Amino acid sequence: MKARTLLASLAILTFSTGVAFADTKFQAKPGEFDPAKTFLVQAQWLKGIGCPTGAKVATFPSTTPTGTFTDPACPTGDASDKKNEGLLLVKTGPTDNNASAFAEIKGVKGITLTELGYDLRKPANTSDPRGSHCGAGAPRFNITTTAGFFFLGCNSPAPTTQTDGNGWLRLRWGGAPGTLQAFKDGTTLTVVTGEVKSLSIVFDEGQDALGAPDNFGLAVLDNIDVNGTLVGSHEAEKDNRDDNDNDDHHGHDKHKDKGHDNVKEDQDDQGH
Repeated sequence: MKARTLLASLAILTFSTGVAFADTKFQAKPGEFDPAKTFLVQAQWLKGIGCPTGAKVATFPSTTPTGTFTDPACPTGDASDKKNEGLLLVKTGPTDNNASAFAEIKGVKGITLTELGYDLRKPANTSDPRGSHCGAGAPRFNITTTAGFFFLGCNSPAPTTQTDGNGWLRLRWGGAPGTLQAFKDGTTLTVVTGEVKSLSIVFDEGQDALGAPDNFGLAVLDNIDVNGTLVGSHEAEKDNRDDNDNDDHHGHDKHKDKGHDNVKEDQDDQGH
């Protein structure tokens, strides 16, 4: 992967909770960074767009459920998700517009990461131009730990494991202690170390050439995975309400879009 120069502001947020991960269900709280009010980004949990795990189906012409359907990519899911929700992340227009969609991962401060991932509404593989965008830079995990800042893109580095389904991919990075790798300071691929200070998913690649190979500017995610625990609905936002107490003084400006001038990225950066 070509060298990337990232602003320090990509380090996102510092979370307030200090509860051990094993005792806390985390949440993925969507939001938009759009200081110029361009209204070209969106982030939201929506019903009916997630990866189905045991979802009810009614074979035509029945008007009542006749069975269930599970996508092969999603044999497991978030048990609190009763309405098959998915996380919509959108950036319309040019990548260099200073705006981004994001989801703050709350309830994870102080843990040591061994695995990250999500299910992506996309067929075949991460480089397929069909379906959700999956670039080197979006959707990406922005990881800040006591050891520094790390950047983990959808296809850079490549997922450790990939499970194919019927239009869905289950993507996982790491899985055991010492195996989760990301780009430290956006440049050096190395093992993610230290205790988590903040974690987020950022979507800031648009519909222009920098949004290749699909130029779609949109991704649908589900079952966000942190150390094997999944969240796949807004219901998880009811947990860890104490996380919201200090949000105001952190400020959403820390979700700044990487921008055309802030990242040196060749078109072949969309590979590995």
